[in-house]
Amino acid sequence: MNKSQNSAQDLLPANSGMGAVTLAVANLDTMVDFYHRGVGLSVINQEGSAAVLGRAGVPLLILRQDSALKHASPNAAGLFHTAFLFPNKSELASSVYSIARNFPNSFTGSSDHWVSNALYFDDPERNGVELYWDVPREEWRWTGNRVAMSTEYLDPNFFLKQNLTEEGSLAVADTPATVGHVHLKVGDLRTAQEFYVDTVGFEVTAEYGSQALFVSAGGYHHHLGMNTWQSRGAGERSPALGLGEVVISVGNDDAIGALKERLTSKAVLFADTGAELVFDDPWRNQVRVKVETRAKRIE
Repeated sequence: MNKSQNSAQDLLPANSGMGAVTLAVANLDTMVDFYHRGVGLSVINQEGSAAVLGRAGVPLLILRQDSALKHASPNAAGLFHTAFLFPNKSELASSVYSIARNFPNSFTGSSDHWVSNALYFDDPERNGVELYWDVPREEWRWTGNRVAMSTEYLDPNFFLKQNLTEEGSLAVADTPATVGHVHLKVGDLRTAQEFYVDTVGFEVTAEYGSQALFVSAGGYHHHLGMNTWQSRGAGERSPALGLGEVVISVGNDDAIGALKERLTSKAVLFADTGAELVFDDPWRNQVRVKVETRAKRIE
């Protein structure tokens, strides 16, 4: 894999982050119920075949019902999981307990990644969901521009015992959270790096051979993860349930202009509204890059 990094002028701004994720769903009511009554997202707006959910009034998830679509093969490219970042362990524990109580068969695993504590679930339509808390940045271990991440067992029951408050066990508070990162299934990592690093402007922070690649802006551990565990060799996606769109938020118009130049130089087709760019990655995952001044990470 090409190990080169972009020059400073070709990087996304350090305050870039992830915005709301859009999912195409078969049953809107069932999915809203999971993310509201389970994860603890508030319903900001629901009208017709679409719903917007989030925390503290900030959209984090958009659900659009399309009953004509079917599930893709597990080996297809697309979404591996959407990762919701919580500001502290007690709020993470409250959300985890809420899912465990209301959707007890959705839990799929939990890990200490050294940079974060993460607990994993599947929603009712088999989209992966990660709920996590970041270890303080000063405790992350770097070797050059690579961050040390691992996958060690995290006992979910012990995590809840240590961090769940009585108040949190009764209800999930509508306090700030973000989409900390999005993890994609891709066909190969060389193509992923050429697109998301060399063109979009992220930096590589960790890589695991031909299996997984992690990239970020501003020295975060990762805003995007990409893996080939199920999808090695996958080609372009056909319309299907699951991932509809990923949003990358940047802090200024200059970043949009610079990205537009990079997309043009690499012959990537895009739509330009002036304030945002919309384009497909090599697997036809739709990406929207927009100017948002609100910080999208929890420090």
